[in-house]
Amino acid sequence: MDIDNIRKIGTELKETYKLKTSPVAVKLVSSTQEIPEGIERIQEPTRHCQMIDNVRQTGTSFYTLVEDQKCKGGASVMGLREMDEKLAKGEVYYKLGAFETSNAARRTMQKVPRVPANSVKAVIYEPLEKAEFIPDVVVLIGTPKQMMQISQSLLYKQGGRINADFAGKQSLCADGVAEPYMSGQACVTVGCGGSRKHTQINEDEMAMGIPLEQFEDLADSAEKMFGK
Repeated sequence: MDIDNIRKIGTELKETYKLKTSPVAVKLVSSTQEIPEGIERIQEPTRHCQMIDNVRQTGTSFYTLVEDQKCKGGASVMGLREMDEKLAKGEVYYKLGAFETSNAARRTMQKVPRVPANSVKAVIYEPLEKAEFIPDVVVLIGTPKQMMQISQSLLYKQGGRINADFAGKQSLCADGVAEPYMSGQACVTVGCGGSRKHTQINEDEMAMGIPLEQFEDLADSAEKMFGK
């Protein structure tokens, strides 16, 4: 799949599913040399969920290094750094009162999807319809009905089930990027406290991360099912 086709699919998906904002192309790169010319570094540290929201709403493009990721938990699950021990063991969420016991917090954090630590040097973000690179994952945000239609399109050719693997923690980073990147399967997620607090994602919106491997089939099925 070449870049021109990627852009075409980005435009078609917005039109077919009547998405109010752009699908977001995300690429995890192991070397800064992989960053396309013309894409600038983000100007100030920002949370990953905010980056996704900014790109989908404003059409901006940028890349980030580990120090640009304001949320260290997000940076950790996307492979930019080691996860802090207290976060990995659930101590952070337990102390915040998110779990009744430390064991509940630990068990949850042990199941959070993660890209291997320090395997990623930069993350690139761009609206799919303007992409200058082949994404690893595309993040879409929309209504439950739109997520239903996208799910139906993903299953049109091969059937099966859509992965909905979430805990209301580290949603757009772990569920939306790390899980589809590592598994090769789309993942639906409902958001988390951070992504709901720091972005303009509405109460009636949810998200899905789709790996590149499933993307061409999605575009073809979307047109057949909902392009009328």
